[in-house]
Amino acid sequence: MDAFTVPVHFAGIAKEFIVSNTLNLGFTTVRWYGVIIAFGFLLAALFGGRIAYTWKINLDKMIDVLLYGTIFGIIGARLYYVAFRWDYYGSHLSEIPKIWEGGLAIYGGIIGGILAGFIVSKLEKLNFFNLLDMVAMSLLIGQGIGRWGNFANQEAFGTITHKNWGMMSEIVAQYISEHPASFGLENVTDIPQYIADNDLYVHPTFFYESVWCLLGFGLLYLILKKCRRFSGQLFLCYGVWYGFGRMIIEGMRTDSLYIGNTSIRVSQVLSGVLMLICLVLLVTLTIHYKRHPKPIEGIDFFPPKTEKELAAEEKKRQRKALRQKAKEMRIRDGKATNKPERPQEEEPHADN
Repeated sequence: MDAFTVPVHFAGIAKEFIVSNTLNLGFTTVRWYGVIIAFGFLLAALFGGRIAYTWKINLDKMIDVLLYGTIFGIIGARLYYVAFRWDYYGSHLSEIPKIWEGGLAIYGGIIGGILAGFIVSKLEKLNFFNLLDMVAMSLLIGQGIGRWGNFANQEAFGTITHKNWGMMSEIVAQYISEHPASFGLENVTDIPQYIADNDLYVHPTFFYESVWCLLGFGLLYLILKKCRRFSGQLFLCYGVWYGFGRMIIEGMRTDSLYIGNTSIRVSQVLSGVLMLICLVLLVTLTIHYKRHPKPIEGIDFFPPKTEKELAAEEKKRQRKALRQKAKEMRIRDGKATNKPERPQEEEPHADN
């Protein structure tokens, strides 16, 4: 993507906003997309660190999770995007590593990061489901901030709208000219002029998702403080909340990844499946907790056992002792007698 600076207009705002996709630092130029993604990641990591401190997680273990989760998350996000755009990247292999120009799929990042987290949790003896709860809140922060990188690139927008929050710029108009069928303008000859004459705008879907994610973070944080009952609850809430919102918002977008040559949006299907699975598990586990409540385990430590749990363990120990004693009994002459103990051999005396 070439560098650009364009004015961006919103239907209900008289002021125009000058947007550039690059940031000049004097000695070098960087992409705003990368800067914003990095800022979102930093806020997510800081929040995760705060939760880690509150939950008394070992710092070394947390750094391992963060390091490997980040690396595999970025790789997964890029590979996911490239896989569904292989018709382009297959002939532009040199552009695959250029993640700073855009092209990171959040679902690929989640899959890669969770896979790395699962492996690290097994190696480091961490509670994986509690780890997912912490990651869920951090993800919503990173996604909510990171979506503004799409605004800097003038991408991830939707179809034409007449709402006051609709958005338009030269970059958007150019994209519409290149994909007129997605906007119902395939019979229009001069699309930029048609857009200007008819005062057309598009859905800022990046903004919708940003707001949805930040609202979701607030909701999950409230659940954390008021009604978290079992490990994995927050991640399941994340799956329901984000899956539902993304499924709706994805239907408005015009740059979606599709399954093969079909009109089926990959992220829309995946979002619906994620929402349904998480909803079923959330309801099931909530009912189970109400019937069998118990304290939430820590991530790398476990709380003292309750009196009920201790009593159950004592009964189990007693039953095991009785079974062991029964094995030592032998039926002899119609009577139950203890198996005679083997006589102890005298230890040899050491010579002086």
